[in-house]
Amino acid sequence: MSAMAPSSYKKLTGLIAATFTPFNTDGEVNILEIGPYIDYLTEKQGVRSIFVNGTTGESMSLTVAERKVLAEAWVQKAKGKMDQVIVHVGCMSLKDSQELARHAADIRADAIAVIAPSFFKPSTQDALRLFLQEVASAAPTLPFYYYHIPGVTGVNLPVRDMLEGIEELIPSFRGVKFSGSDLMDFGQCVSSSPAHWSLLYGVDEQLLAGLAMGAHGAVGSTYNYIGCQINKLISAFEKGDLAQARTIQFKMQELLVYAMKLGFDVGVNKQLMMEVSGLRLGPPRLPVMPCPPDRALAISQKHHSLFAEC
Repeated sequence: MSAMAPSSYKKLTGLIAATFTPFNTDGEVNILEIGPYIDYLTEKQGVRSIFVNGTTGESMSLTVAERKVLAEAWVQKAKGKMDQVIVHVGCMSLKDSQELARHAADIRADAIAVIAPSFFKPSTQDALRLFLQEVASAAPTLPFYYYHIPGVTGVNLPVRDMLEGIEELIPSFRGVKFSGSDLMDFGQCVSSSPAHWSLLYGVDEQLLAGLAMGAHGAVGSTYNYIGCQINKLISAFEKGDLAQARTIQFKMQELLVYAMKLGFDVGVNKQLMMEVSGLRLGPPRLPVMPCPPDRALAISQKHHSLFAEC
């Protein structure tokens, strides 16, 4: 397998929304809401790339068949409206991950990403690299990203060490979605990476620190409903207006601190998205519990008090 030429793909930068999976009231996947969802992101939030079937999308609670249906719908509906659709294909099973990777290539997704397995965890860098290599080999033409989220997987191997020589094993490797708080590890990833890789920061409440460390973009759930404000943060940072960038980052932190005190999880986050956007995304899937209406209303009111419409 030969490496893709760096010029044969578009480098991933800017804000990428980690999308919620729409369900109907019976808990079944509802692809009818995906078109309006994409329109909301592009028209109201100024977000033009999405990361689908990830943590926010409850991927580990979905069947392989459901993930295929969703991936295809996201890619089809985003055509001509979005810059890139990255499909997360990580599973506990290597074979399932490979099946989803092949499917992502068949439907012409722009890239794939893979989380580390979290039941039988890779205990060494070599074990993790071999797992990623086997998944990537099922879709060698698609840009490949490692999705690092140690708080969820329990796999906290230093990413910088894992990246050593990774493109020799995975010619399609193009970067990392780094959803960890270790800014030294993230900085080392940025400083040691070739120019055609994208290092994407995934801890929304620390985005400004990630940008200071050299992040090329950001993937997060809050960008679904405050993306327009975070685009202003990035613009302020790029102009050297750190005071303005900090003001926006501190407002986001204030919202999340308030939400966390009430109990902030995927179910609450999804309900907040519905309150802000008006989209019908349905309840989360068990074991994630639905958000109590009074809690959703309180967080929504806090959101409106902090963030005016763009």
